[in-house]
Amino acid sequence: MLDKLVHKWLRVPYTLEVRYNQRPTKSKAAILFIHGIGNTGDAWREVIAKMPEDVTIYSIDLLGFGNSPKPDWAKYDTTTQAKAIIATLLKLQLNRRLIVVGHSLGALVAVEVARRYPILVKSLVLCSPPFYRPDGDRRYFGAVKDASLRQLYREVHKYPKQFVRISQLALRAGLLNSSFNLNDENIASYIASLEASIINQESLAHALTLKKPITIFQGLLDPVVNGANLRYLTANNKKVVLKTVAAGHEVRGLYVGQVVKALKGMV
Repeated sequence: MLDKLVHKWLRVPYTLEVRYNQRPTKSKAAILFIHGIGNTGDAWREVIAKMPEDVTIYSIDLLGFGNSPKPDWAKYDTTTQAKAIIATLLKLQLNRRLIVVGHSLGALVAVEVARRYPILVKSLVLCSPPFYRPDGDRRYFGAVKDASLRQLYREVHKYPKQFVRISQLALRAGLLNSSFNLNDENIASYIASLEASIINQESLAHALTLKKPITIFQGLLDPVVNGANLRYLTANNKKVVLKTVAAGHEVRGLYVGQVVKALKGMV
């Protein structure tokens, strides 16, 4: 009851689980890693392991996932996530601008962090961002794929238990990041995140307005990213650079090396 009073009615943002908190005495840059849906901050361990020791690194569990709170009343939109992230970083006494790195859902949250708190953000690295245009708009190239993907996501609402079982099989088959963990405890927050942050998103429109340098990585074999939308964003925001990698949706294998190379170039 107290939790709901503080965070729902008084609108105090939650603070989140911090998986990695590397804070060297003499830091030349700061990087925030935001994981994708169903994952935790541990999803970035391969990338973090290859980062320089003189870089400040934060990796968090988003609201609803991992060891972070999972309120059953929360909307789980990108605004809620961004506010919780900033509350967490301020508690950690953040003292410099961030390179914000997001994967999938985390990429959409990264856009919201940059939009709401531009003074805290130096640049963005967006990995496999599922940018979709407004639902119902059929007047652009790529509209069919957007509609198909949204319909696929809506099937999760109808068959949540079956989706949990399918995801567990995909995890055992090595198709997902090993930090992916979808179960009966967090399926509600997973569905809420799909609905509020991905299906009914405004992230693409917001990304068009950002003035920060943005590097986007797209896996050439990624089934849930609409390349037409990424090209549209690149053509209409001169701050955006689009890079492709011979990979799927997850930041694994060759994908890791490309992200590490880009980040080292930024720090």
